[in-house]
Amino acid sequence: MAARYASVSATGPISPASIPCPSSAALIVSHSFIPGSSAPLPNRLHECRCPGARQAHPMTIRRMDNPARADILNRMDHDSDILIVGGGLTGPALALAAAQAGLTVTVIDTLPQTVREDAAFDGRAYALALASVRLLTNIGIWSRVVDNAQAMLEIKVSDGRAGEGAAPFFLHFDHAEIEEGPMGHMLEDRYLRRAFLEAMQDADRIAQVTDTVTAQEVSPTGVTLTLASGKTLSGRIVVGSDGRSSGTAQRAGITRTGWDYGQTALVAAIEHELPHNGVAHQFFMPPGPLAILPLPGNVSSIVWSEAEATAARFAALDDADFMEVLRPRFGDFLGDISLRGKRFTYPLNLTLANAFVAERLALIGDAAHGMHPIAGQGLNAGLRDVGALAQVLTDATRRGEDFAASDVLARYQQWRRFDTATLAVTTDLTNRLFSNDNPLLRAARDVGMGALSAMPGLRRKFIREAAGLTGDLPELMKG
Repeated sequence: MAARYASVSATGPISPASIPCPSSAALIVSHSFIPGSSAPLPNRLHECRCPGARQAHPMTIRRMDNPARADILNRMDHDSDILIVGGGLTGPALALAAAQAGLTVTVIDTLPQTVREDAAFDGRAYALALASVRLLTNIGIWSRVVDNAQAMLEIKVSDGRAGEGAAPFFLHFDHAEIEEGPMGHMLEDRYLRRAFLEAMQDADRIAQVTDTVTAQEVSPTGVTLTLASGKTLSGRIVVGSDGRSSGTAQRAGITRTGWDYGQTALVAAIEHELPHNGVAHQFFMPPGPLAILPLPGNVSSIVWSEAEATAARFAALDDADFMEVLRPRFGDFLGDISLRGKRFTYPLNLTLANAFVAERLALIGDAAHGMHPIAGQGLNAGLRDVGALAQVLTDATRRGEDFAASDVLARYQQWRRFDTATLAVTTDLTNRLFSNDNPLLRAARDVGMGALSAMPGLRRKFIREAAGLTGDLPELMKG
C-alpha cells in the first residue's frame, strides 16, 4: 500500500496488553558506570521504577527483565506514535525501523518530496561501515542501492606534504584480515536519499508531511507540534533528526557544546585513468587531510580539508586552475585525473548536544552530534543512534511500558551519548595531531603508523572498529 501523504495522519497507535508492576522485584543485573570504561551496558535489561523499589546510586544503572511500568498511554489518541522532524537520512531510517515494529510514524520535512527525490550529485558520498550496511539491509534499503555502491576493500593512511608524496611509514587495512567481508561501502547521498523516499512511500505505517515545525508542546500524555501552515500534529514522542542546528533541540532548551575548526571541506568527484581497486586513501597534510574514496567505475570522491581562507581561494578558481592545485596533492598513482561535475564546499565544526533526550523527545544523527569527517563516521554514528533508539522503543512497547517515559528514554541516552562523545573527541584529537607541521609530531606519527601496521592483532582491532563491529551493537546491526 502506498504511504499516506497528508497534513495529519489518522491512524491510532498500537495497543499491546499492559503488564502490571510487580509488588516486589529482584535485581537481575547491576553495572556501575565508570567513566572511561569500554564495557558495554546491557541494552536489554531495564531500570526498575517500581513503587518501593530501592533506587540506584546516581552512578549505578539497575535494569530488570521484568517491566516496571504499565503503559496507560496506548489508549490515548494521537496522529502517530512517533513524530520525526527531518526527512534526510537518519529520520527515514528510524521511521522504517519503527514501522517494521508495528509503530505508526509521521515524518515532517521542509523540502517537498519531489525536490529531495530529484536531487543531483552534490558532492556528498558516505563511507558506510559494515554494521551500517547491515542496518540498511534489515530495514529494506540496501537492496535498493547496492548496484550503486562500491565496496571498500582496503584503507591506506599516510602522512606528508603536497608535492612531496607520502612518508615511508603508513597504515594499511585489508578486509581480508576479517571474516565478515568488506569493511564497508561507498555510496552517493542522492541514491541513498532516493531509496529512503521510495521505501517510505511503500510503508503503510509511515506518513510524510511537507511543512515546517514552528512550535512543540509537551504534555504528560504526548507531544503536539505546530506547523507553519497552522495545522498541528500529535504523537507520543518527537524525534529530532533536523541537523546540527536542530530546531527540535532548541525548542526543548537543549544546549550544545562545540567549536569551529577553521577549516572548510572541498568536495568533488574525480575521474581517473587507472582503477582504484576498491582502495580508500587518507592523506594527512599540515593544513588538513585529503580523503580519496572509491566510487563505482574509475571515479573517486574527494573530501579535501583546508584552512578557511585557502579553501575560499581554491573554491573561487575555475575548474582548470583548481585541478592544477589538486594534482600535486592527489598524486599520479591513479594516472591522469579530471573533474567530474561540480565542486562543493562545507564548513567544518564540532557540535554535541548536551543531552540526547528531554521530556518525550529524543535526538538522533547530526541533531545529537556533528563531528569532523576525518574518519567518515558521521552517518555511521547516526545510524547507530537509529538502531539503539528503535530497539529501546520497541522493547519498551513489547513490555507494555510507555516508550516515551523519561526513564525509558534514559536507556537510549545511556547507550549512545558516551560513545558518541568519545568518537567526537577521538576525531577532534586526530585532526589536531595530523593537521600541523611540527617536525617532532610528524616523526612520532610516522613511527606510530609504521609500528601499528607491523602488529597484526592490533591492526585487526582497528579494522573491526572501522567496520563498525565493536562496542554494544543494536540488534539491527548484528549479522
